[in-house]
Amino acid sequence: MKSRAAAVEALAEEVHSCFKCPRLVAWREAEAADPPKRFRGQTYWARPVSGFGDPAARILIVGLAPAAHGANRTGRMFTGDRSGEWLYAALHRAALANQATWERPDDGLRLRDAYITSVVKCAPPANKPTTEERDNCLPYLERELELIDRARVVVALGKFGWDGFLTAARQVGVPTPRPKPRFGHGAEAVLNERFTLLGCFHPSQQNTFTGKLTVPMIDAVFARAVELAAAASQ
Repeated sequence: MKSRAAAVEALAEEVHSCFKCPRLVAWREAEAADPPKRFRGQTYWARPVSGFGDPAARILIVGLAPAAHGANRTGRMFTGDRSGEWLYAALHRAALANQATWERPDDGLRLRDAYITSVVKCAPPANKPTTEERDNCLPYLERELELIDRARVVVALGKFGWDGFLTAARQVGVPTPRPKPRFGHGAEAVLNERFTLLGCFHPSQQNTFTGKLTVPMIDAVFARAVELAAAASQ
């Protein structure tokens, strides 16, 4: 029987070789072939991006998709863009990451008790995957929910991550409340004896530059996630 870590790594290799969505394949490769000036000369990952973090994590973080010049470039979720700068700094303050560095896969960053993934594994044009593209990717998230089996708290970064997690959870037999819990920053929904779902505004530049998401706001969500994870282990 494979260990949890080996099973997660095997799934990652499967994700990396996915070509299910022709539009996303074309987009991720086109963006890599014609990058912004600041990234010219760099080698892009330009493949689907698997989850990253601690396979034994109690806290699962679910985003929308890789960024065209962030994770699509580096090959690691939320690495190489301003969203990642905010997220990893918050995880470091919450003692869920050993450092706030977020530039590249060989920078020594390690997560403790946290695992980061996304609903869609390829960078989509305008950050807007189609419903079909989302549905093509959901089985990967479903399998992550089964493999990251110590997870007790899910932090959804944005409404897309919130809705995608709820859909994947239903597919693996996790009962979800009716009516469906509404996304909001700081929203909290208990699904069953295993999962509590927390909402957090996505740390996009649109949200952080305008003050819709502030450092105290994101820190409060991860403090709550740590609190809930600790309580679930007692």
